[in-house]
Amino acid sequence: QVQLVESGGGLVQTGGSLRLSCAASGRTFSGYAMGWFRQAPGKGREFVAGMAGSGSTGYADSVKGRFTISRDNVKNIGYLQMNNLKPEDTAVYYCAARSRGNLYYTRGAYDYWGQGTQVTVSS
Repeated sequence: QVQLVESGGGLVQTGGSLRLSCAASGRTFSGYAMGWFRQAPGKGREFVAGMAGSGSTGYADSVKGRFTISRDNVKNIGYLQMNNLKPEDTAVYYCAARSRGNLYYTRGAYDYWGQGTQVTVSS
């Protein structure tokens, strides 16, 4: 069993940056697939970024070139660096993990979820 806790959300102006963290406990994070999703009010939860256990990454088109996913397997923490934020990035951001290490883009592929952290980008 893996527990995930996100942090780092907040209020930022358009063009600003935030770094989200996802602290994993219960088992080592190493080799796990990791993903970041977001859910805006009235919308479904959508894929933002993912990382396979091998380190390969994938991004939604809407965030390519602005967001970067990374992880520290020693500290058991995943990160989402978000730059050049836009009002449409406003959402609750969720961290997710799966014990099999491929890169996954769909919500249903992940077994473990955090509680979410709010990101609000003002115009």
